[in-house]
Amino acid sequence: MSASLKLARNDQGEPEIFRSIQGEGPALGRPRTFVRLSGCNLHCVWCDTAYTWNWVGTPFAHESGKKFEPSAEMIKLGAAETADRIRALPSEGVVITGGEPLLQTDALVEMIDALREHDHRHLVEIETNGSIVPSDALIDRIDYFVVSPKLAHSGNDAELALKPDALRRYAELPGAFLKFVAKDVRDIETAAEIADIYGFPAPRIYIMPEGTTSEGVRARGTLLADAVITHGFNYSDRLHIHLFGQKRGV
Repeated sequence: MSASLKLARNDQGEPEIFRSIQGEGPALGRPRTFVRLSGCNLHCVWCDTAYTWNWVGTPFAHESGKKFEPSAEMIKLGAAETADRIRALPSEGVVITGGEPLLQTDALVEMIDALREHDHRHLVEIETNGSIVPSDALIDRIDYFVVSPKLAHSGNDAELALKPDALRRYAELPGAFLKFVAKDVRDIETAAEIADIYGFPAPRIYIMPEGTTSEGVRARGTLLADAVITHGFNYSDRLHIHLFGQKRGV
C-alpha cells in the first residue's frame, strides 16, 4: 500500500501541484513542476505559506495574524498518486517544497521512486529549512537541495533553526545550496559567518530579499546588492512575485 503525503491545498481545494517558473535560487527562471507539502517544524513570522502550518489553536505568531484550519488547508494523497499528478504536468524537473518536506522523508522516497519508474532522468529538487538531517535514502534520490536556514528575524530561536549536524551534512553535498532570506545587510554578514563555520563556498550561497510585493522585493534588493557583491555571493530575486504576485499555485 502506498504511503501517504500531506499536501497543501490550492485555492480550489485540490492538492497544490502545479507547473510554473522557478522564482528563486540556483534554478531561477527554469520551468518546474512544484509539489507543496503541508506541515513545518519552524514558524517564521513572515512566512508566505503560513497556510501549511499556522493552525487554529496553536501559539505561533505571524505578522498577518491569521490562523488556518488544517482540514481546509491540508489533503492526504498517496505517494504513487502524487507521482501520477506530477507526470501529468511535465517539465524538466520537480521541486518539492512546503512547509518542511523532510518531515515526510519516507513517503517522499516512495514518491520519487514511483516518479522515476517511468523516467529515470527526472530532475528532483527539494526546498528545505535545513534543520533536519537528510537521510541517505533521500540524498541518493535528490539532485539539488536548496537549504534556507532561518535567521533571527524569522522569529525562530537559533537552537531550533540552525542545527549543526544538519548544516554539516548539507555542506558535504555538492548539490546543496544555501539560500538566506535577508532583510538588511546585517543578515548577509550573519549568512557569511554561517557559511564559513560549515564550509560552504561563496558560489553555493544565495541571498534573497524578504518581501511579498514586487515593489518591496526590488527596494530591499537594491539595499542588499553591494554586500552580496562584496562577499561574492549570488543574488536571488523572487521572480514569481514579479510575474504573478503573492498567491498560491504559481
